[in-house]
Amino acid sequence: MVDFRMPSLGADMEAGTLVEWHIKTGDIVKRGDIVAVVETQKGAIEIETFQAGQVEQILVDLHSKVPVGTPLARIRAEGEAPATPPPVAPPVPPPIAGAPPITMPTAPPFPVAPLTAMPARPRISPAARRLAGVAQIARLAFAFPTARARRLLSSRLLCD
Repeated sequence: MVDFRMPSLGADMEAGTLVEWHIKTGDIVKRGDIVAVVETQKGAIEIETFQAGQVEQILVDLHSKVPVGTPLARIRAEGEAPATPPPVAPPVPPPIAGAPPITMPTAPPFPVAPLTAMPARPRISPAARRLAGVAQIARLAFAFPTARARRLLSSRLLCD
């Protein structure tokens, strides 16, 4: 199954209005067949398909403004099996009068693990660890709050 999409018919084209369909569901199309007419800022332009096959579904109504790249129709390629509709769930019978309502058992709540605020050891880059050793800084967690402060501190420590 291939989606036939709204083509870009110009460098500045963002959307087009679908003016006319030349096909309908079930039609057989070949590469190069004119499929629809789209009106752009520059005029009405016929668009063709590049996929041969059978039109499975038309997705956009006439006179709809459609962005470039939006699927306009679905084409089933030659030799491809037809799409099967999704299975339909059987209808639910109405409740019987006078019968007690059925309740579903509820599961016990899941245990919630406590959240930890910070890891026991902060993650520090090797360069920051070396600079801290030179400056004899014991606590590194908030030693270098910004990149500018790190550059300034490292230039001063390495120049001394």
